[in-house]
Amino acid sequence: MILISVGASPGALAIPGVAREIAGTGRRVEVILSPEARRFVGPAAFGPAILADEPSEPPEAVLFAPATAGTLARLARGLEDDSATSAAASARAIVAPDLDAGTAGHPAVRENIEFLRENGCRIIEGQGVGMASAGEVIAGLLGGLGGPMSRMRLLVTAGGTREPIDSVRFIGNRSSGKMGLAVAREALRLGAEVTVVAANMERVEPGTETYTVESVEELRDVVLEQAGSVHVLVMAAAVSDFTPASPVKDKIRRGAETTSLELAPTADILKSVRERYPDLFVVGFAATHGYPVADAREKLASKGADLVVGNDISREGVGFGADENEVYVVGPEGERFVPRGSKEEVAREILDSLMVEMNKERQR
Repeated sequence: MILISVGASPGALAIPGVAREIAGTGRRVEVILSPEARRFVGPAAFGPAILADEPSEPPEAVLFAPATAGTLARLARGLEDDSATSAAASARAIVAPDLDAGTAGHPAVRENIEFLRENGCRIIEGQGVGMASAGEVIAGLLGGLGGPMSRMRLLVTAGGTREPIDSVRFIGNRSSGKMGLAVAREALRLGAEVTVVAANMERVEPGTETYTVESVEELRDVVLEQAGSVHVLVMAAAVSDFTPASPVKDKIRRGAETTSLELAPTADILKSVRERYPDLFVVGFAATHGYPVADAREKLASKGADLVVGNDISREGVGFGADENEVYVVGPEGERFVPRGSKEEVAREILDSLMVEMNKERQR
C-alpha cells in the first residue's frame, strides 16, 4: 500500500493525478488530506484512491507531496505529530517539496533536505520554483519502490535524426519518439534508472536524465559516451541511413546550378557500440514494410544485438507517430509476438523479453 500525505500548498492540485496514476499500476493508494489541504483540492478528485485519517495497514512507502517547509522540518527532526509522519518512520519516505524561491534557498530548509536525503529519504525536486511536475513525482515514487529492474541502468534512444542539406533543410524521418519514451517510462516504473538520448524531440520524459541531439553523428557520440555506465542500451530512435555528402553552410537558393543530391552512408551506431562495449546488452529496432521478422533476424546477426524489435510501419495505426504498436521481439532462440496495444503496453512486453533474455545469458 502507498500512503500519500497531501500538504497545504498549490502543488496539491497535481496530486489527484499522481494518486490515480499510482493506483493504475495495481497498488492500493490511501490519501491523508488535512483540512488545510482541502482548501486547494477536494476529496472527490482522487478517484480510486481511498481517503483516510490514518493508514489501514503499514504502508510500503509514504509520499509527502506537496511537502511544505514545516513538513520537511518535522520529518528531519523526528517529530511524529500525525499518522503520516509516524508511518514514515518504518517505511520508505519520498518527499516532493513545494517551496518558493526564498524558502527553498534558506539554510535551515536546505539543511533539512540534505539531512533527509543522507538518511535514505528520496527527495524529488523539480526545476525552478515550486513542486516537481506530476510526471517527475510519479517517476520518483515508482523508482523509489524498487521492482524487477531496480539497480539496473538503461540508456534509451528516441526520436528521429536529421541530416543537414543546408542551413535550413535536412533529411529526416517521421519518427515521433513515442515508442522510445514509452520504453523509458515503463523502465522507470519497474525501478530502473533511465537516461534518454532524444533526437529532435520537444518533450522530455520526467524522471530521466535526457540529452538532446540532432544528427546521427551527435547521437553516436552521446551513446558511446553514456553506454559505458549502463547495463542496457535500447536503440529505439529512427536513425538516418544516409547523409548529404557535401552539406552547404548557407541556404541553397532556387535556381542554383546543383539540382542533384549526393548521399553518403551514416555511421553504424550499433556496430560501434558492440565493438567498444562487447558485454553490453543491446536491443535494436527494425522498422520495415511487411512482415518484420526476417529483417529483425538479419539485424540481430549483423549488428550483434541481443534482441531486435521488428514492426511493420506500413500498417495503419501502428506506424510512425501512432499511439499504438504491434511488434515481434526477436532473440537468438525465437521470436515473441506482441499484439497491437498502446505503446506503453508494448514497451512493458519488450522490457519483459529483455529481462527474460538477460536472465538466460546469466545462466549460460
